[in-house]
Amino acid sequence: MTTATTKANIAETIRDVILERGNHEDMAVPQIDFTKPHLVSMPEKRRVEDLTWHSHAAAEFLKPARRRGTATLNDLRSLIDWSNRFKGQNSALFAQNNMRNPSLTCVTDYHQEGPADPTLTGGEPTARHCHHRGTYKFPLSKEWWAWKAVDGVALEKDDLGEHIEAQAQDIMDPTPAILQGKEDDGNADWENRLIRTARQIEKRYGQLHELLAMSKRFEIYEVSDLKAVTNRDTGEQEIQFLNEHKTADGKPLNIPSLIIIAIPVFEGGAPYRMVVRFRYRKMGGSVKFILSMCNPEKAFDAAFDEAVTEATTATELPLFMGTPEA
Repeated sequence: MTTATTKANIAETIRDVILERGNHEDMAVPQIDFTKPHLVSMPEKRRVEDLTWHSHAAAEFLKPARRRGTATLNDLRSLIDWSNRFKGQNSALFAQNNMRNPSLTCVTDYHQEGPADPTLTGGEPTARHCHHRGTYKFPLSKEWWAWKAVDGVALEKDDLGEHIEAQAQDIMDPTPAILQGKEDDGNADWENRLIRTARQIEKRYGQLHELLAMSKRFEIYEVSDLKAVTNRDTGEQEIQFLNEHKTADGKPLNIPSLIIIAIPVFEGGAPYRMVVRFRYRKMGGSVKFILSMCNPEKAFDAAFDEAVTEATTATELPLFMGTPEA
C-alpha cells in the first residue's frame, strides 16, 4: 500500500529530478579549427551529431572566416584599383569579349598554379574557393548603340534625315588626303587605311553637308535607254534596257557611297574612326536608304584589347579569355 510518506518521497524525487534537469550551465566554446569537423556524441543511443556548420556560423558572427562575394565596379579604373587592393600571388583576370556583353573579372582567391595531386589524403593544397571577385561590365557607348540601331536597316528619307541630324557630331568630314584618294607616307596611318577601304570597294567619301542636304530634299528619276548589239559574224542581235538614276533636273546622280564616323566604342572611351557604307534602293515611287557599318568588330576588338592591356599592365595579373569556374 502507498503511504503518505511514500507519496511524499515520490513527489520529492520528481521535484529533485526536475530541478536537476532544468538547471543549466555555461559551456566553454572550443577553439574553432576551420580545417576540421566539429562532431559530438549525444547520449541518445550514442548518436553522433555534426555541429560543424553551427560552429562556423557562430565563429563568423563577428568575423568572417574568409573573403567572399562579388563587387560590381562601374569603370575600368575602379576594377584596377580593387584588384590591386585585394590581389595575391594566385589572383587572375578573366575577359569576356562578347560584343553585346563584354566584361572583365578579377578572382583574387584563384587556384594555385600546377596540376592536382589525387594521391594526397589531406586534400588538394593548390585548390582555392574562388569566392572573392570583382567584375566590370563594359558599357557600350550611346553613339555605338545609335549607329548599330540603323546598321543594315532600310530607312525612309525622313528617318535618314532624323538620324543624320541627331548624330551629326559623330560624322567626320574626310581630310584632303582622303578626298585625293592616294596613299602616302606623309598621311596618318588611319588616313591610308580609309583610303585603302574606299579603293577596294571603288567608292567615294561624302561630307556632312551633302548628307544633310540630301536628307531634306531627295528625288530620284529613272530613265530607261534601249541598247541593241549586233554580232556581225552570226547576225545575232542582243537587246538590253539600261536603267539610270537621275536628279529632278535630269543630271546623273552623284551621291557619296561612304561616310566616316568617329565614335567611342565604350562609354567614356576614346573615339574610333569607322567607315559606314551608304546605299539607296528605289522601290517603286519611294527610296530606301541603308547605312552599313564596315567591320565594326575591328573597332570593338581594338577598344577591348586596349582596355584589357591597361588592366593587365596596371595589376600585373595573368589574363584568361573566358569565364572563371562557377
